[in-house]
Amino acid sequence: MLDPFSGSGTTVISAEQEGVQGLGVDVHPFVTRVASAKLNWRADASIMRERAQDVLREVEREREVRLPDSPLIGKCYPDLASLTSLLRIRDAVERLRKGDEYDELLWLVMVSIIRVCSPAGTAQWQYVLPNKTKSRVAEPLGAFEARVELFVDDMLQMQHFADHPRARIIGADARTLDGVDDGWADLILTSPPYANNFDYADATRLEQTFLGEVSGWGDLKPLRKSLMKSATQHMGGWDAAEAFDSPLLIPIRDELIEVYSKLEAIRKTKGGNKAYHLMVAGYFLDSAQIWEALRRVSAPGVKVCYVVGDSAPYGIHVPVERWLGELALSAGFKEWSFEKVRDRNTKWKNRKHTHPLHEGRLWIEG
Repeated sequence: MLDPFSGSGTTVISAEQEGVQGLGVDVHPFVTRVASAKLNWRADASIMRERAQDVLREVEREREVRLPDSPLIGKCYPDLASLTSLLRIRDAVERLRKGDEYDELLWLVMVSIIRVCSPAGTAQWQYVLPNKTKSRVAEPLGAFEARVELFVDDMLQMQHFADHPRARIIGADARTLDGVDDGWADLILTSPPYANNFDYADATRLEQTFLGEVSGWGDLKPLRKSLMKSATQHMGGWDAAEAFDSPLLIPIRDELIEVYSKLEAIRKTKGGNKAYHLMVAGYFLDSAQIWEALRRVSAPGVKVCYVVGDSAPYGIHVPVERWLGELALSAGFKEWSFEKVRDRNTKWKNRKHTHPLHEGRLWIEG
């Protein structure tokens, strides 16, 4: 089983539970590290507890910490004592590294409490909203201990599957799938980015800033250039001629140009003036390249399940699953069908448009 957008590794861990050889691919270095850390669940739970206690004892030494000068950190951690405690946990985890799987598990424990210890409006892997606050904020040391126990419980449950094949994670681009052998995958199961303007680079900015990997918005630019084009923030300097000149988009080119032109015109009437026209063109060029790569790594008789949703930026409908299906056929797959799971854009009072949307499973055969 291959997941070309493996994110934090949920699908490949499920493959391990099912006794299936799993391989995850993701181009985002931070989430790839998260997924790789989670795959260490076979480690000894008692040693995990011991190593966690070593971290807490190191924190009790109250070494000096260097406070980040990032405005984002300042907004998300107004309580200096709480921030200092959290930074001491971060530093202790790094200081006590021994070069083994427990290093990465403890790093993941530390990363997993960054948001719960902030009063700022945060949700896991979602944008940070410093102007909104949470009703409950965790204390760092207690949060660390509680999360260690949660990890240990999960590890012990998972170890019923310890003799199943080990999954792997590769840091690579879904548009090329470098490192995946030709004809390897019997099943491809994934949920790619939707064409809905969610910036996956910004989604982990709080964690990466806290870890010192980035210091501000501008540092995300290289990551954005490596991600699939699914947000207007990813489109800086990109020319849509690359899409319209590509033979890969011949099956949908006329319809794509029509949608592109509508979006290009309507953006001039909107205050945000967002480049949805570029995003849509880039999204489907990337998708066409992904289908070519998936065709290369697919075994005969492969099944592909894409969890996708359609899109309507500025109210202009984009038939995502149909266009993806047609691009898959052009890449050499045999047939496609779509199974709707739910309606979207029906509940939110502040939605930007009223076009009905849906989400479901795009099935590709052969």
